[in-house]
Amino acid sequence: MNDWSSGYVSEVNYTFGYYRELSPLMLEFALLSRQIDFRRGKPMRYLELGFGQGVSLNVHAAAVPGEYWGTDFNPAQAATAQDMADASRADLRVLDNSFAELAARTDLPEFDMIVLHGIWSWISDENRQAIVNIIRHRLAPGGIVYISYNSTPGWSAAMPLRHIMTLHADLASGRAGDMQTRINGALAFAQQVADSGSAYFKQNPHVVERLKKISEQNRNYLAHEYFNADWLPMSFSDVTSLLESAKLSFAASSNLIDHVDAVNLSQEQQELLGKQSNITLRESVRDYMINQQFRRDIWIKGPRRLSAPEQARRLNAMRFVLLSQRSTVPMHVQGARGQAQVQEEVYAPILDELARNNHAPKTFGEIVEALPKIGFGRAAQAILLLVGAGHVSPAQAANVAQEVKPRCQALNKHIIRLSESTADVGVLASPVTAGAVNVTRMEQIFIAALGAGKNDAKAIAKAAWGVLKPQGHKVGKDGKALETDDENLTELASQAKVMLDTRLPILKAAGVV
Repeated sequence: MNDWSSGYVSEVNYTFGYYRELSPLMLEFALLSRQIDFRRGKPMRYLELGFGQGVSLNVHAAAVPGEYWGTDFNPAQAATAQDMADASRADLRVLDNSFAELAARTDLPEFDMIVLHGIWSWISDENRQAIVNIIRHRLAPGGIVYISYNSTPGWSAAMPLRHIMTLHADLASGRAGDMQTRINGALAFAQQVADSGSAYFKQNPHVVERLKKISEQNRNYLAHEYFNADWLPMSFSDVTSLLESAKLSFAASSNLIDHVDAVNLSQEQQELLGKQSNITLRESVRDYMINQQFRRDIWIKGPRRLSAPEQARRLNAMRFVLLSQRSTVPMHVQGARGQAQVQEEVYAPILDELARNNHAPKTFGEIVEALPKIGFGRAAQAILLLVGAGHVSPAQAANVAQEVKPRCQALNKHIIRLSESTADVGVLASPVTAGAVNVTRMEQIFIAALGAGKNDAKAIAKAAWGVLKPQGHKVGKDGKALETDDENLTELASQAKVMLDTRLPILKAAGVV
């Protein structure tokens, strides 16, 4: 263990994930849904703690005006994040301070947003207290904190599984071998214990299924998710007691599907929750009802409620953009109780309206005005669920999108250049959504060809093959790698045509191309 790592896995880097919950615009929309005011400073100041490879931090710094700070104690990850920041030239300060070091700094401004994804579950009590101190002294009045973490009771039954895996990784090999080898050994050993007829696994069959799913996941992700020295799923009430000392109050879940009780709770459960006036008790009971294992919480320093008319005014002015093909959007959403059907007579016209004019962003007020039979209330719930399901995104004002577009283009150029040799970063920055849009490595290579003036599928395929062939990369079809140049070019042309016909209008609407 490195002295500076404090037991946190540092020998393998974290994955290149993007987390839209950290987007300032998504956080504001979640609060607006709950009628909670958010006072953003001018310019907005934003801090991300434990940014990993820095993809989310860099996307948001490029796509949303403001002053951005971020720290991750791993210097290799900080260097990667700095490379992206240098490319976009966003107002971003990338640090490799520990949380204790950051808490001791005297040059930090007051922040409007402080965000941390997952890291809370993987650090020591001392580091959690350092985070609380940072929030207490560096969050502006009216500011918000986003924090996600493994939670109980959803993790309670599976905690012994993690224990036996880390025990094997630490003891069976004397920590010999690299991290991936030790993880593979720990997974195989846990499966052997399960197969031996262990009563624990017999009495918790869902843990066997969890082990199977874990075994299929990226090993770098598993190293950070399960094999740190510190790992602690926490109850909502325990998190509350820590954050209340920083003057925080719970505001909302950033998981927008959580905001609609009908798709998550039975009528009896809704009635029981409705009788709980204490927020901590209510949220805790809800966690038991859905067996919550991962919370995505927004906290606020000084909550203030919006009136219903003011909430409606702000919602009417907010723009939205459709990010999925209209024909692929299902008439159901996934809630805690499983799939919930939605009213097609409400959702279909809204989706049709959002798809009109090549997915051009539209204000909520424009949507309601175009569909008077649906009405404000039903349309608002539909937009909430469509955003929660990832088919629709809030969109920032057109003039702001235009202001940040050069930074997003510069960052995307850097990411696309990386895609020539790696599939690590599967997103591009969108000046419209103020976040990122999922774009595969192949799509990024196609976009590079478009930028070079290749406008038809065959020309794009030829340019893409010129990138892939020298690397020995062969295109797959029906589970098999294609062998000849002609076969690869034909398949690439087919994929390029699909991208031009279906994905390009969406990417253009999002300002990605």
